[in-house]
Amino acid sequence: MISTHPERLNSRLTRREAATHRYSLGQSVRLKSSFNTVQDSREIYQITARLPARGDSLQYRIRSEAERHERMATEDSLEPVRASRDDEGAALLKRTFGNGQGTKA
Repeated sequence: MISTHPERLNSRLTRREAATHRYSLGQSVRLKSSFNTVQDSREIYQITARLPARGDSLQYRIRSEAERHERMATEDSLEPVRASRDDEGAALLKRTFGNGQGTKA
């Protein structure tokens, strides 16, 4: 008779560690070009939110200066942008979320 208990079938169970996001809020990123998609403008986006994983890839909400809407992108579809463009990212975050002071009393 064969045992069907999982703990007996695999005595060395692997523990899945919590994945950590590579990109931080406000960081400038680009969408990577892939075989079947062409990024004409190579537009710069800022990370506006970190989202839970979808399958094995973490997700982010991103937004560009030229668009009024946000997009969802997986971590493996993004690449970082040099820090020289961070001034634009800070301006976008300020317009999106205000200056962080809350409401006036």
